[in-house]
Amino acid sequence: MNTRRLPVQLDDIRAASARIDGRVLVTPMIQSALLTELAGSPVHLKLEHHQTTGSFKLRGATNAVLSLDAEERVRGVVAASTGNHGRALAFAAKAEGSRATICMSSLVPENKVSEIRRLGADVRIVGRSQDEAQKEVDRLVAEEGLVMVPPFDHPAVVAGQGTLGLEILDQLPDAATLLVPLSGGGLAAGVAAAVKGLKPSVRIIGLTMESGAAMKASLDAGEPVLVEEVSSLADSLGGGVGLDNRVTFAMCHDLLDDVILLSEAEIAAGIRHAYAVEREVIEGAAAVGIAAILAGKIGSSGPMVAILSGRNIDMERHRRIINGDDIYGRNAA
Repeated sequence: MNTRRLPVQLDDIRAASARIDGRVLVTPMIQSALLTELAGSPVHLKLEHHQTTGSFKLRGATNAVLSLDAEERVRGVVAASTGNHGRALAFAAKAEGSRATICMSSLVPENKVSEIRRLGADVRIVGRSQDEAQKEVDRLVAEEGLVMVPPFDHPAVVAGQGTLGLEILDQLPDAATLLVPLSGGGLAAGVAAAVKGLKPSVRIIGLTMESGAAMKASLDAGEPVLVEEVSSLADSLGGGVGLDNRVTFAMCHDLLDDVILLSEAEIAAGIRHAYAVEREVIEGAAAVGIAAILAGKIGSSGPMVAILSGRNIDMERHRRIINGDDIYGRNAA
């Protein structure tokens, strides 16, 4: 596969891996007996929700902060976030003696907001969409000189997320299919660049929710498009891709082999399976790989890896989902 024109290359991801070494965890991978039986081929779960801040986002945020010069770190960083990137950036900035400002919409769950505040970040709640939160980011960059570290459309962020792909192939060299949660495309683009760069035969499947799937709509249109943001059990997959997207759209367009959509009920089933069978607490965005297998929407002739991307779910909501009382994110309190 020719990836010469793509903005993030395998060498960038290898450099990111060396840069963040010792600052992020190498997360475990396990094989799921029941999912293997259902799929008819080995299914492995990459437990990235065990990462320090509870999601893969720490990889990209740490690489981006470490890539800043001293003067930029003094000025401080800012980002729009659906929660996990904000938490990761707050953590990474604090670790390097910088300050973080995180702008979020009112759709972000309170448990994620409060954790970002706990890490010492300045939190701004703006509007009801990621795009509205991004307008406040743009203002802070222009008027206060903060340095923007976007949640996905940034080469250093994508390269950091790509280190997860290197880890997966280290742990399972014969992987044939990777199931990757898909939102703005930072994780999918980075993982795909790493894995395709080392083993082009691996299928990379993006997974997202049926409603508000901005990257899927953009890929179908052949260019970034606006999509209305709606509530979902997979709240971390919400938000747009940005009409001026410079990194992740092109990479997802060229590197993803397919995109699969999941209903709210299917995502809820994935969360329940992770808890009841695998003994893992995960958020909706992390459950999409499991959900696709349970729903019979994915198959593979070789070993599959589902990335469990985060665990930062409100535990009261998790209890309701496990009890079968909350399966439609749009209608949930």
